[in-house]
Amino acid sequence: MKLSSGRRPGKVVTRRRRRGVPFTPPPLGWVVVTTERWTLGGDLGVARIGYGAMKLTGWPRGERPGRETALAVLRRAVELGVNHIDTSHYYSRDGVAANELIREALSPYPDDLVIVTKVGALVEGADLARPAAEKTGLTPDGLRRGVEANLRSLGVDRLDVVNLRMGDLDRDQAPLAGPLETLLALREEGLIRHLGVSNVTAAEFEQARTIAPIACVQNLYNLARRDDDPLVDACAEAGIAYVPFFPVGGFQPLTAARLDAVAARHGATVPQVALAWLLARSPNILLISGTGSLAHLEENVAAGSLKLTAEDLADLD
Repeated sequence: MKLSSGRRPGKVVTRRRRRGVPFTPPPLGWVVVTTERWTLGGDLGVARIGYGAMKLTGWPRGERPGRETALAVLRRAVELGVNHIDTSHYYSRDGVAANELIREALSPYPDDLVIVTKVGALVEGADLARPAAEKTGLTPDGLRRGVEANLRSLGVDRLDVVNLRMGDLDRDQAPLAGPLETLLALREEGLIRHLGVSNVTAAEFEQARTIAPIACVQNLYNLARRDDDPLVDACAEAGIAYVPFFPVGGFQPLTAARLDAVAARHGATVPQVALAWLLARSPNILLISGTGSLAHLEENVAAGSLKLTAEDLADLD
């Protein structure tokens, strides 16, 4: 079993609610992150509610908070019990880099903080115009440079977890094996503790497991985008974490209407219900919702206290 219960120092709120009683988030001065935990790679215990740092930079496009707000969000996340932060050296725009913000806000890092990074194919940029086999992020040199950039900007000697991100196009021309073997060699050098994969198919996931121990899979998944249902279950059976990106994004009108109804029953927000659904979907799902807002951060973390009923889950399914 990978799921366990653990507590960080401080008071953790748990509540039982009668049917029909509105959901009231616990006082935000307390540690309200879910007490459920998952062990990444067999030795890194993390709370199931984590934090994604991409939105702190506005990368690849969009608004971002001011620097002091970004630092405050990171510090508040840790105060609330978050000990799993997702980032990458890719998350950098106009001189604002996620890794550098994390280092400034949190170094020296808490002993139990797990920072997960990624290397590989870019979401956008010059690599998109290249043939798949020539994408620099997936070459041996590009992967080493990516790992070294993450080490340097985070100020650490070894990365807790590195996800290999595969590209979106020409997948048959850029097989996973070569890049993953490169990262495995860097792991054997002591630069990486655990490996994960991102943006992969079920077949690539199975192939990855024949090459290296896999600690996690990071793919697109939410209540409205459930193509990965079989992969979520396969990861759970194998004791591997599944970490959805865009966990509260892209809801279609029908899905949104059902979310609205459940949220109204609990007096919660739609994002809180979407996050609570993911936590209920499978015990191996870890959340890394990103935000540049302190208020939204606290709402996201408080979603760990929202327990959906069997009726709620049936309505949302």
